[in-house]
Amino acid sequence: MLIDTHCHLDMEAFDNDRSDVIKRADKAGVKYIINAGSDMESNIKGLELSDKYPHIYFAVGIHPHDSKTLDDPSYNKLKKWVKQPNVVAVGEIGLDYHYLNSPKGVQIEAFRRQISLAKESGLPIIVHSREAKNDTLRVLREETTETSGVLHCFSGDLDMAKKVMELGFYISIAGPVTFKNAKTLREVIKIVPDEFLLIETDAPYLSPVPMRGKRNEPAFIEHTARVIAEIRGISYSDIARITTHNAKRLFGIGEPAKGEIAYRIRDSLYLNITNKCTNRCSFCVRFRTNYVKGHNLRLEKEPTALQVIKAIKDPKDYKEVVFCGIGEPLMRLDVVKKVSKWIKEQGGKVRVNTNGHGNMIHGRDILPELSGIVDSFSISLDAENKKKYNKACKPEFKDAFEGVIAFIKEAKKTVSEVQVTVVNIPLVDVEKCRELASELGVRLSIRNFNEVG
Repeated sequence: MLIDTHCHLDMEAFDNDRSDVIKRADKAGVKYIINAGSDMESNIKGLELSDKYPHIYFAVGIHPHDSKTLDDPSYNKLKKWVKQPNVVAVGEIGLDYHYLNSPKGVQIEAFRRQISLAKESGLPIIVHSREAKNDTLRVLREETTETSGVLHCFSGDLDMAKKVMELGFYISIAGPVTFKNAKTLREVIKIVPDEFLLIETDAPYLSPVPMRGKRNEPAFIEHTARVIAEIRGISYSDIARITTHNAKRLFGIGEPAKGEIAYRIRDSLYLNITNKCTNRCSFCVRFRTNYVKGHNLRLEKEPTALQVIKAIKDPKDYKEVVFCGIGEPLMRLDVVKKVSKWIKEQGGKVRVNTNGHGNMIHGRDILPELSGIVDSFSISLDAENKKKYNKACKPEFKDAFEGVIAFIKEAKKTVSEVQVTVVNIPLVDVEKCRELASELGVRLSIRNFNEVG
């Protein structure tokens, strides 16, 4: 399932086959469409369209090209329209200094005024920014402390992407990412965290390769999604799930995903058996979001071993089955043991991702209990010394760092494959962590901050 978060089905380009375009989108798995207004006429047509098709939502707004038309009567109509239930955003609004169809000052005033409308109505904004980076950022900093939104059809640089995300804004990617000369845009896509990524067509414009040269339409969004997935090194289904969740969250559409016990990323299956942890790491994803690669990991209730086994189905379908949710799996040692034993009996491979507190949690050496049923451990080292570990991880245990080191040493005696991980944050000296890992005789894996799964 995909959501096209920005298109213009109200435009004349679709007058001859609009219903067929919508049917093709549905057949292509486009569950919802958000149609964005640009001038008063398109707002009226778009509202009529969203009234006719329940899965097509609408954003009301005046495009920067038409900012000079935003007089008091027009603004009052927008104020009326934002109250309609099928309206989910104010947009497309913003700044465009390429053609200057409206003067810069007029664009800025219209931009500010429509942001104010979004704040009054509690709606997000859909922002257009072309050759207007500095003024766009300035207005967003000054005006959007009480609202969220998205930079649609993002065409800015890495610096702009980072700055708008610092303001809590999403980055939406359209067809140009499939073009051969899209080097900067592809670099942006590599650094955007999952929770800030959206996808769109901007139809009828900007058809993706291999449809370039044709009129764009929502069904073509699949081509853009596949290129984004390739750039980010994940699957098409991952991108579909991630961007669908983000669109639902930003625009308040559709049903939210339920907490998952088992979730697939690439060729591995991950098991989410608890949300509890003995660390409160400053970099942990669970303090920012419930989602990893679009999977909701916030459990309503901890699953039993039998429920976990049922969720796995056939462990041979995966490269490995990994105990790794948004909590510490070894807090539920009995479940780990029962499920791991079953996985091994079925011919599967087991990895446990842990903070290394297992022995401290249970007050004994638990590793012999996992011998023969766990194939590998990935242990969070997280710092090169106790002082930094305590600052970064805020552990429950007084001597947690020493406990982690001891766990790593014992784990090597239990399984043949042990790696330790650190998150690349300013506090941590990665090279010293590398030296420590070498002394311990284990491989070091470095994870980037804000990059999970």
